[in-house]
Amino acid sequence: MIKWISFSLSILLLSACGTSVKRVDSDETIDLSGAWNDSDSRMVAEEMIDDAVSRPWIGDFVSKTGNIPTVIVGDVRNLSHEHINVKTFIADMERSLVNSGKVDFVASSKERGQIRDERIDQDINAREETRKAAGQEAGADFMLIGQINTIIDVDSNEQVRFYQVDLTMVSMTDNRKVWLGQKKIKKFVKNSKLRY
Repeated sequence: MIKWISFSLSILLLSACGTSVKRVDSDETIDLSGAWNDSDSRMVAEEMIDDAVSRPWIGDFVSKTGNIPTVIVGDVRNLSHEHINVKTFIADMERSLVNSGKVDFVASSKERGQIRDERIDQDINAREETRKAAGQEAGADFMLIGQINTIIDVDSNEQVRFYQVDLTMVSMTDNRKVWLGQKKIKKFVKNSKLRY
């Protein structure tokens, strides 16, 4: 009987320490730590790109050239106090830019390297009628660059986390800044186990 009770208690303790997983909608905002998360990335990217494509620089470019502008995303630097996956943020911005339908979009330098390698391979291995010729790439008219900064204010088990994202659309022709965007997020975090 004692062995059976010990065994039952062991099973009960082990099951109490188990992992629990609940699937949630990927658009649902869940903020566990107060740090930058997927919801912040998506929200900031969508709001800033919506603002960028609603400004006069696009209309000005179309009226001068007769074409919609071609954009590339350059560096977005993480100057914050925490690890932020900038690649996810850039992917969110690229998606918002492409889906706006108001700009054309070209591949990044890393992506272009892969595509150029494929063209070289096609030049050797593909049938002539299916080969894609080198030297036909579209050049970008504008580059989007930016940075993410934070200010952290901590007192005991309370913390205010302030995020500021600054983006700039720069003309590739003459380095003019045609759009400046800024988004701020402020979070108040209270946690008995708060770490900086």
